Amino acid sequence: MYSLLLVIIYLAFISLGLPDSLLGAGWPVMQAELNVPLSYAGIVTMIIAGGTIISSLFSDRLTKKLGAGLVTAISVMLTALALIGFSVSNRFYMLCLWAIPYGLGAGAIDAALNNYVALHYSSRHMSWLHCFWGVGATISPYIMGYFLTGGRLDWPLGYRTVGFIQIGLTVILFASLPIWKRNGIVAGKEKTPPIGLAKTLKVKGVPYVLVAFLAYCGMEQTASIWASSYLVVYHGTDAETAARFASLFFIGMTVGRFLNGFAAGKLSDKQLIRIGMIISLSGVILMGIPVGTNVTALIGLVIVGLGCAPVYPSIIHATPYNFGKEYSQAIVGVEMAFAYIGSTFLPPLFGVIAEKINIGLYPVYLLFFGIIVLIMSEVLNKKVAPKPEALTVD
Repeated sequence: MYSLLLVIIYLAFISLGLPDSLLGAGWPVMQAELNVPLSYAGIVTMIIAGGTIISSLFSDRLTKKLGAGLVTAISVMLTALALIGFSVSNRFYMLCLWAIPYGLGAGAIDAALNNYVALHYSSRHMSWLHCFWGVGATISPYIMGYFLTGGRLDWPLGYRTVGFIQIGLTVILFASLPIWKRNGIVAGKEKTPPIGLAKTLKVKGVPYVLVAFLAYCGMEQTASIWASSYLVVYHGTDAETAARFASLFFIGMTVGRFLNGFAAGKLSDKQLIRIGMIISLSGVILMGIPVGTNVTALIGLVIVGLGCAPVYPSIIHATPYNFGKEYSQAIVGVEMAFAYIGSTFLPPLFGVIAEKINIGLYPVYLLFFGIIVLIMSEVLNKKVAPKPEALTVD
C-alpha cells in the first residue's frame, strides 16, 4: 500500500504541474478573442498567486483538520473546476473569477503534498516528484498548442482537455483516501494544534529559510521569464534560438531533478542546496562574461537550470529535519507562500529595471538573489540545531 500511495502522489504532482503553463501558451489567442490588452494576463496570474499564498498560509489548519489525502483531493477538484470554468469563459471578468478557486486549490495541494513527502519519503523521491511536476508543466503547452494549430484556435478546448484530465485524477484521489488512512494519515489525529503564522515566524531559523525561498523562486522565475528577451536584446541572438534555449532552462531543471534523485542518496539536503546554488551562480557568471559571442550566455543559461534542479525540493525536504516534524506543515505552508511571493513580484521588478535602466543587468540581478539564497541557507545551517520531535522558538 505504501508503494501504491507513492504512485498516487506522483500522479498528483503531474496534476500540479499541468495547469501552470496553459495561460502562457494560450494567452496570445485568448486576449485577442476576449478583446483585452496583452498585459491583462498579469491580472489573472496575480489573482492566482494571491489564492495560492492565502491557501498556503492556511494549509496547516486545513491539513490537520481534514488530512493530507482529503486536502489533496479537494484541491485537485478545485483546479479541475476552475479549468473547466476557464474553458466556458467568454468575458475577461469570468477568467478573473475562476482564477480564485484555481489559486486556492494550487496552493493547498502544493503545501500538503510537499510536507507529506518531506515527512514520509526520502530526498530522492522529493526530487523525482518535482521532476514529475516538470513533466506536467511541459505537457500542457503541447496540449494547448494542439488545439491552436490548423486554424482552429480553440483555446477553450485546450483548457477543457486538461480540466477533464484533472477530473480523472480527482476521482483517483478520492478513491485512494482509504490508502492514505491505512498509512496513518488520519484527519484530526495530529498531536499538536495549528500554531498560527505569528508563532511560525518566531521559530528559530524560519526567517532565514523564508528569505532564501523567496529569493530562490524569484531568481528561478526571473531567469525563465526574461531569458529570451535578454538573449535577443542584449546578445543579438535570433528569436528562434533564444526561445529554444529558454525552454532548455526548464528542460535542464527537469532532467537535473531526475539525476539529482540518484545523488540524493549520497548527499544531504544541505549539500545539495549548496552544490546546486554554486552551479547556478557559475552559470550566471558565465552569462555575464563580456565576450564577443553569445555562446557563453546560451551555455550559462542551461547551467543555471541544471543548478536550480536540487534547490527547491531540498529546501522543502529539509524542513522537518530543521524545525521538527510535528510543526513542519505550518512552516512548509509559509515557505510556499513566500515562494509564490518571490515568483510573483521579483520578475516584474526586473522588468522595470530592464525598461528603465538596461536589460544587460539580467545576470547581475540573478547573481544578487542567488548570493542571498546561498548566504541565507548557510546561515540557517549554523543557526538551527535539528530536533526532529521538537519546536525551537526564539
